[in-house]
Amino acid sequence: IADINNWKTEPTCGDCKDCSVCSHCKSGQGGFMPYELSGIITGAATCFYGFIGFDCVATTGEEAKNPQKSIPIAIIASLTIVFFAYFGVSVVLTTVLPFYEQNAKAPFPHMFTVIGWDWAKWFVTIGAISGLCASLLGSMFPLPRVIYAMASDGLVFKWMGNINSRFHTPIMGTLSAGLLTGALATIFELEPLVNMMSICTLLTYSIVAACVLILRYEESEAYEKKGDRNPRTFIFTVKQLVSANKLNHSTKLTAQIVTALVCCYVIFCICTAILLSRYITEIGEGRVLFVVPLAILVVALVFTLSFIYFQPVSDKKLSFSVPLVPFLPGFSILINIYLMFTLDANTWIRFSVWMAIGLGVYFFYGMWHSNIRQKKLPPRLTDNDRDKNNVFSPIT
Repeated sequence: IADINNWKTEPTCGDCKDCSVCSHCKSGQGGFMPYELSGIITGAATCFYGFIGFDCVATTGEEAKNPQKSIPIAIIASLTIVFFAYFGVSVVLTTVLPFYEQNAKAPFPHMFTVIGWDWAKWFVTIGAISGLCASLLGSMFPLPRVIYAMASDGLVFKWMGNINSRFHTPIMGTLSAGLLTGALATIFELEPLVNMMSICTLLTYSIVAACVLILRYEESEAYEKKGDRNPRTFIFTVKQLVSANKLNHSTKLTAQIVTALVCCYVIFCICTAILLSRYITEIGEGRVLFVVPLAILVVALVFTLSFIYFQPVSDKKLSFSVPLVPFLPGFSILINIYLMFTLDANTWIRFSVWMAIGLGVYFFYGMWHSNIRQKKLPPRLTDNDRDKNNVFSPIT
């Protein structure tokens, strides 16, 4: 049934005889990469959701005997297994049917129907439903706990963290998350939801990578106690970019330098991602107007990461720390931002609306009701306290 020649088949449609030379045909150019490298990258940004969940391995650092060794192995092993699973499915689908005959919404049932195996599609359907139930359980189990933690910190409404007296579970967080998820699944189709999940996950991983850079170079505990006495002159700061001051420990100044460099690096990544995602054809043709800015941005990215590398790291001991800092987190930020910009404009509009709602809840409620802010506020005086502190109160 499978035929590797399907990877070489050129598509045909009813409007033209040769889709490879048709300008308005949406079937690509045929062959193994019908939509070329740009199509693969765009698909990677959309299919990124298939690898979501591997970050949970990193949360077990306190439980592992040797986290420096076991956590990287576990992450790489899980990603490798998932990759080969998706790779095998893709090989079967594309060798049995050409890519332009695939049904994106139900690929396996459609494939079995085309080859005449109608009985097999029911096994796939039952398996898909069973897998969906397991996926929903895996997603809905941690989400109410996250909502409960945020409600306990005062970042969202307190009632969302109410605990059921009988089952001792965050019942309001479960109901609110379930209703919101069900409403979104009812309103939107699968593709917009997948794109939304992908762009949000890519942003989250980018923020995590940036935080790794900032925390790795934060002020050492010894200097937090003694105080930062380094001069803040312009010459001293510039020399510190290449570690010419020979500082052995990270200070408040070096931490601020790294934070500023990370912000600059993110800006350079955004500019690079926009240039690559919008003008990849012109860059491939070697147009100077686009190649020169790209080269300048690449040099700026390399220099920024090098300046971060020269700074002294924090002396805090952790059970697990990311290797190859700052280059590995920096590369992660660049790839994630680039994949985000390969998604369509409608995804960015939905993402912007979603972010506006989240930021609105934080700035208008969470920031004012957070536990950290409540601790910083002075205690309120009662009427009895005011009478005790009022030296001019009349004697009765």
